[in-house]
Amino acid sequence: EAGMIPEDWSSPCLGLLVHSVEYGSSAKSSLAGKTPVLRMGNLQDGKIDWNDLVYTDDDQEISKYLLNSGDVLFNRTNTPELVGKTSIYRGETPAIFAGYLIRIKERKDLLNSAYLNYVLNSEPSKKYSQKVLSVAVGQANINGQKLKTYPIPLPPLLVEQEAISSALMDADALISGLDQLIAKKRDIKQAAMQKLLTGHHRLPGFRGEWVVKPIGESIDLLSGFPFPSASYSNSGVRLLRGSNVKRGQTDWSEEITQFWPSINQEIAKYEVNVGDLVISMDGSLVGRSYARIVEADLPALLLQRVARIRSRTIDIGFLAQFIGSQFFTTHCDSVKTVTAIPHISADDIRSFSIPTPPTIEEQTAIATILSDMDNELTGLESRRDKARQIKQGMMQELLTGKTRIS
Repeated sequence: EAGMIPEDWSSPCLGLLVHSVEYGSSAKSSLAGKTPVLRMGNLQDGKIDWNDLVYTDDDQEISKYLLNSGDVLFNRTNTPELVGKTSIYRGETPAIFAGYLIRIKERKDLLNSAYLNYVLNSEPSKKYSQKVLSVAVGQANINGQKLKTYPIPLPPLLVEQEAISSALMDADALISGLDQLIAKKRDIKQAAMQKLLTGHHRLPGFRGEWVVKPIGESIDLLSGFPFPSASYSNSGVRLLRGSNVKRGQTDWSEEITQFWPSINQEIAKYEVNVGDLVISMDGSLVGRSYARIVEADLPALLLQRVARIRSRTIDIGFLAQFIGSQFFTTHCDSVKTVTAIPHISADDIRSFSIPTPPTIEEQTAIATILSDMDNELTGLESRRDKARQIKQGMMQELLTGKTRIS
């Protein structure tokens, strides 16, 4: 169950390595109070997420369930995909834990708590969770007795556990630092948008009055063609559907991409071009799903419920910044049809009003500044995602003994 491990490693059940596994408080919590009560949603990526907290003032509960730095918390009840997620409490602020969590009190002479946290978040442990969970009313459960059966790949010396967890914590620190930098850059971009897209801050060399008007006066908007699904093919020209339009980019994942045999004269006008702005008009993320078409997206045909925008009188990059902003999200939330599948119409898009600089040149200058910020964010997110992949590889190597730390 623990996978292939070196000959000098062992794989005892967790129950042999702990003093106890303890369920948390079942007392009612409040939105305010003196001590946070950690719940299943506060366990994220092996760490404690201190957002969305509830609290207690019950001194008896606080005394009984107060966490100690290094305590490992296991989520015993959740959806089948999330049950078993684990995080370590590092004493950031006094807190107790709720009843859907289990506190693991390890034997410190046998098991390093940080090492245990990484093991329980590894792929073998996640697979074991799926094996032992029970499901009732859509909720999966892993009780304390089943938790004790988890196999723990164990180096012969505690110092090796500590070295492994230290290496993985360094990777976590890099990822956390990138997350913080990304959040800071997003805040800077948001502040820049508020100033530049409203004319509150003018770039040097530009003058003249801005005009607030519906974008419908300045754009060529085309809704996609209702290509019948019965005629989809296994190859050919990709169909740009709403599911292919994400937040600021296209997604051509194999499982969601469909094809049309070829482009003929009748449907040629639905072919998208580089630079086109496309907006998904359906779905739970309507008003948030848009993209600019790039060379790698071509050739592609526009399917119904996706809008394509071009313009000769407004810079599309400038407009794309508005479409990707809270301004457009708020507009769509106010006009969308709230049904099982929320949607907006072409006229809803056309009615979106924005303040517009008097010249294309100023629009382009603003769009360039904001686009450069977007590119910087994309680069940082790529570095962060690569760091996450490297950490996953490290876990697979270090927690199975394939790579040893001397």
